[in-house]
Parts: sequence; C-alpha cells; structure tokens
Amino acid sequence: MREILKDLERWRRQGQRVAIARVVDLEGSGPRLPGASMAVTEDGQVAGSVSGGCVEGAVVVEALDVLATGDRRMMTFGYSDDEAFAVGLTCGGTIHLFIEPLDW
Repeated sequence: MREILKDLERWRRQGQRVAIARVVDLEGSGPRLPGASMAVTEDGQVAGSVSGGCVEGAVVVEALDVLATGDRRMMTFGYSDDEAFAVGLTCGGTIHLFIEPLDW
C-alpha cells in the first residue's frame, strides 16, 4: 500500500474518484503477497500492482466497473481459470482480490 500513497494523495487533491484492489489471499504460488495493492482512477490511471502485470488489465476493467456501480467485489484468478490464463496468470497459484471504491 505504501508504494501508492503519493499517487493517492495527488489524486485526492485533484478530486479523482479511485478504486483500490488488494490481494487478500493467495493459494499456492503467486506473483504478489496478500496486502499488495493497486489503485485505479475513474479516467484509467493506475498505481501499484496486484500481480506483477499478469492480470492487471482485467483488474482495471473491474475497478472501473466498481467506480461506476459503487459495488465492492471479490475476484479470483487462478491457473485453471480460463480468463486468468488468457491474461497471463501462469504461476500455478490462485490470487483472491477485493476491489472497492476509496472513500476519501
């Protein structure tokens, strides 16, 4: 989370709406440990990483939807998940993410 604090502060000053995605659980091997965070603004700016790049594109899409709807959600990406494999999660593990709008 610390790696995105400067971006979050800048976006807060600019009045940007932001969604936060966090790794909340990991099964097997994974690219990032629980606590890894990524922030996405309503205009698609991104800070941080939840997977070292392999599922970030799919997470951005979900984060933008969270900002549009206001609904929080859990997402799971794993090796056997066709979507995760398609976006590049080939590390053999499963990552569980929680995505929510940031309430300034």
